[in-house]
Amino acid sequence: MINCDLSTNYTYYMLEGLRAQIAPMHLGINILKEAYEHESLEDNGFARIMHAYLTLCECMTRKYEKPEFNILETIIDDKTYNINEKVILKKSFCELRHFQKIGFKQELPQLLIVAPMAGHHATLLRTTVQELLPYTDIYITDWTEASYVPLEAGHFDMDDYIDYVMEFINFIGPNVHTMAVCQPTVPLLAAISLMLESNSPNVPSSMILMGGPIDARKNPTAVNEFAQSKSLEWFCQMVTMQVPLNYPGHGRKVYPSFLQLAGFMSLNLFRHIDSHLELWQSLLNSDYKKADHTIKFYDEYLAGMDMPAAFYLQTIDEVFQQFSLVRGKLVSEKCPIDLKHITKCALLGIEGELDDIAAVGQTKAALKLCSNIPDSMKRYHLQKGAGYYGVFSGSKFKQFIVPIIKDFIYDFVIKLISSNLNLRQYKNSHYERALPAWIVTLLSVARNDGVVSMQQCLVGMISQPYNKIIIKGEVW
Repeated sequence: MINCDLSTNYTYYMLEGLRAQIAPMHLGINILKEAYEHESLEDNGFARIMHAYLTLCECMTRKYEKPEFNILETIIDDKTYNINEKVILKKSFCELRHFQKIGFKQELPQLLIVAPMAGHHATLLRTTVQELLPYTDIYITDWTEASYVPLEAGHFDMDDYIDYVMEFINFIGPNVHTMAVCQPTVPLLAAISLMLESNSPNVPSSMILMGGPIDARKNPTAVNEFAQSKSLEWFCQMVTMQVPLNYPGHGRKVYPSFLQLAGFMSLNLFRHIDSHLELWQSLLNSDYKKADHTIKFYDEYLAGMDMPAAFYLQTIDEVFQQFSLVRGKLVSEKCPIDLKHITKCALLGIEGELDDIAAVGQTKAALKLCSNIPDSMKRYHLQKGAGYYGVFSGSKFKQFIVPIIKDFIYDFVIKLISSNLNLRQYKNSHYERALPAWIVTLLSVARNDGVVSMQQCLVGMISQPYNKIIIKGEVW
């Protein structure tokens, strides 16, 4: 790996100097903006114009901080449960968060969501967490912005990322389901391969890979082509910079968030311009609900996250230039990554038809690469009309993708029980605690009725899986 310690790009220093200079101006803008929000000026046309102008100025001069998940409750079977968001494992570059349902006694299947370290915070997956909470017990990797990690904590690269993922899986324990969105699909595959090779007792039950650059050679996007067009030395010299002295990570080499955001926005520049013109119009028309929706979106979107330079450069090199995983050349901590080791971890690949970051085929490649996973344990879904964000948020995610994920997880749990346990073994086991209440009740009835095997129990399913099931001709 190339050494960027001698890079002399001081753009980050200049930007922070500029931010410090305009901070008083931002405060003044906020004060004036609040003055024009007074109810006595509600019908004043000039006041509305000034308020709209100051709102846009405030957005453009603000330093966007890390948002909160702010998931307060979830609804299960028409009952509302409060959510306790808790850090259960803290490391230098990541916090493992758990979303606990207060007062909910049943143990749902555990799901570890591996969030991307790719310019945004894990809160970008807020909708993903919110929509899957009724069906799973969710954990998520909340990566720490590199500029807030002191130099004493050491460096962080893709090998460390893989190690973190394995540590989190082992911490949660056996039978966890895993999900990776975009960038971490490659590290998750590597982590599971290494765990199986070492005969770990905590190998995940399944992995759900969503919109990731597993084989970035397929249908290359503008992102892929740009990564191919420059040398690793160019990326080192032009986009990695030293963290300025006003951050705890002063001196650390990072790929700064402002460059990442510039790259993201350039992919859909005119759409972002139109969004801000619509925001201006909404404010002029006093359509504050629509304006608030746009502002909240950009509060999240513009809250970028500095990335460790070593991790960024290794990802560029291994994933986008050398295609090391698909060529069987990826090595982590001197251990070769061989996806043929993955034999008993179910796999679901999900792609968006209009994804302009990880195009169609790049994630699907995992189904072929993991050749020793039985076909019965593999699934694939292409979501029509969905772009990059539509794979893990938005209306299509809620309507189509969430049911597919739910069915995949519960289907696998049922099949696992059916093939490995009889009902007497099943009683009071981890599997019983991991299933919905209706299945537990069903199995209790089956036991009392003298049914011995799951094959006898699971006679047939009708239209909506896991809502109803037929036993001896009777619908439960």
